[in-house]
This record gives sequence, C-alpha cells and structure tokens, in this order.
Amino acid sequence: MNKKIYLITGDRKGIGRSLSEYYLSKGHLVIGCSRSGSDLVHKNYDHKICDVADENAVKYLVLFIRKKHKRIDVLINNAGMASMNHILTTPVITFQKLVDTNFKGTFLFIREGSKIMRKNGGCIINFSTVASPLNLEGEAIYASTKAAIEKLTKISAHELSSFNIRVNCIGPTPVLTDLIKAVPKNKIEKLLSSQAIKRLGRFDDVKNVINFYCSEKSNFITGQTIFLGGV
Repeated sequence: MNKKIYLITGDRKGIGRSLSEYYLSKGHLVIGCSRSGSDLVHKNYDHKICDVADENAVKYLVLFIRKKHKRIDVLINNAGMASMNHILTTPVITFQKLVDTNFKGTFLFIREGSKIMRKNGGCIINFSTVASPLNLEGEAIYASTKAAIEKLTKISAHELSSFNIRVNCIGPTPVLTDLIKAVPKNKIEKLLSSQAIKRLGRFDDVKNVINFYCSEKSNFITGQTIFLGGV
C-alpha cells in the first residue's frame, strides 16, 4: 500500500487515537489535532493543538500541511462531542458547543481540506451516530448535529466530485470511549437493544468501514452513510 497522508481530527484519545496509531503502524504519515496536546510520539506523526470550530486555527493547520506535505490524501473528521439533555432543559451554551464542534468543525475541515485535495483528489470521512436514525430521547441536539453532517456529506460529495474527492460518512454504535462514559448504563442498554447486533462497537469495526471507504476499489462510492450494528 502506498504511503498516504492522513489528517485526523480529535485524535488525542478514543477512536481518533486508535485510528492514528493504526495508520502509523501501516507506514502512513498522520497529522492529528485536538484542543490539547497529545503524548503520541512517532517519526511519521505531527500533532497540532486546534479547536475545530475556530476558523483561523483550522486554516493555520491546513496551511502547515500544505507547506510541509503539499497534499492530504485522507481527511477523517472524527472530532466531536456529545451531551444528553431533555429538550426542555438544554442550555443554549450546550446547544452552541454541540453545533460548533460537531457541525461547524466538520464543515470547516471539509472546506479547507478540499482546497488542498482538489489537485490530486482524496477521500473524506465524516462521523455521524446511530443516535440519529434511532431518534434517541435525550439526544435531540447531538443527534441533530450528526444528521446535519449526513446531509453535508451528501451535498459536498456532489460538489467535490469533479475534483475526484469522495465524501462518505460512518455512524458508529457506542464504542467504549470517554464520549459515552457519562451516559447511564440503562440508556446504553436500551440503545443496544434497538440494534440488530446487540453489542457495543469496537475500534476495529470503525477501522473496517474507514478502510473500505479509503480503498481504491471504492472509487465509485461517495455520499454514503454506513451505520454500524444494524439500525
């Protein structure tokens, strides 16, 4: 497999960290970012502190990549946050943080990353969640930001296709990360009971779908969302 340049957002821990370590182990170059520093050390790894909702910070990061590497082959928009609130008790500040981190952050990286990718083409993978198609109570705003990402995926796939940029989306079931630690056990069990395959997701499940999207054999696949677990 040829060496590729991966840009992975929100990779300090959880799914993002697992993806960075995986692609580094395969001999690729990885640029990661998060709102705080990372202890991941590898000769082929660069990490930058970046709030994905900060337009100037995103532009600076992409400019760094343009100057150092000249291209981005794969952009993985993993950064995100979750919050469980009844619609009647959702503070505006929580609403804004979810919209900024999940939706605005994904938009900014698609827009800025595509400016580099349009020369050589590339692959963009966004993150949704099974909370969207399952219409989970208590996750109205979180699930709505992810539903917006699904629509953004479809339309940007059309707008960027002429540059040979494919845009797809993955919707994981809960994976044991910090993102779900605060979710009550009964809520997780209720979610899993709604799935066809009634278990938590694993990092390998996510990697499998992303590898499928990135494969040259998938060069006719764009604008799609794959949900894990069967929803």
